[in-house]
Amino acid sequence: MKKHKKWIFAVLTLALATAPFTGLFFKTNGAVYANQNNNASVTMKSTLSEEEALPAFGTTPLRVGSSGQDVYELQGRLKHLGYYAGAIDSQFGAKTKNAVTWFQWKFGIKADGVVGAKTKLKLYNATKAWRPTEPSTSTAQKTESNGTTGTSNSANSNTVELTSGDAMGLSENDLKIMANAVYGESRGEPFEGQVAVAAVILNRVKSPNFPKTPSGVIFQPGAFTAVADGQIYLEPNEQARKAVQQALNGWDPSGGCIYYFNPKTATSKWIWSRPQVKTIGQHIFCM
Repeated sequence: MKKHKKWIFAVLTLALATAPFTGLFFKTNGAVYANQNNNASVTMKSTLSEEEALPAFGTTPLRVGSSGQDVYELQGRLKHLGYYAGAIDSQFGAKTKNAVTWFQWKFGIKADGVVGAKTKLKLYNATKAWRPTEPSTSTAQKTESNGTTGTSNSANSNTVELTSGDAMGLSENDLKIMANAVYGESRGEPFEGQVAVAAVILNRVKSPNFPKTPSGVIFQPGAFTAVADGQIYLEPNEQARKAVQQALNGWDPSGGCIYYFNPKTATSKWIWSRPQVKTIGQHIFCM
């Protein structure tokens, strides 16, 4: 009997001794599983946030000579914003570089024409509504030659107020940036002087010593004060647009000049050495 009581006492003692650890064991297991679930939830949210913030581009920088799907996306996103008006051909050429440079200036990035991580992120965040729906150049040309979508494409594309640039192969963005440049550089000048500024840009495009597009001419480092001080991005008025149109139509009040300057504000001694042709308003136009 005494032995029986001792066994009962021993079992009860053991049960009482292990009860707290059993509870702790279950609580600990419960905490571990809860924490695992919570961590998984936090990790999932963090991953989603990062994915939302990262561009869809690859990690390789894009520059003149690049090609492939990343360039296709680059051109599509730039076109979505209105900076690029060329063909979506997946080839990074001069027009694509000019569009990239314009975008970089607009968004406060170093305007070097190279699409690195910072430019990709800015472009991605500015074009989240973009979808890669535009067909390749060859497909588009084939469709138009069949006469099945020529009308619809014309109806869907944005009309350009300045339409005389086709003879020089100018893009919509070239025409727009010319109006911006005229407004930023000479909005206080007489209309003839504004046309002369537009003519100087076109004269540089035609010259072998300057870039071959208005965008390239305007964004050439140190070429225009309006680019340096940001006035290039002011919205041009109707007069500036008309001035560009007149220059595109062939009016050149500058007499073929490729330079101009304001003698009251010019700081370059070199510009004074250029042969001066005429003065219009506050600007002296020279060769």
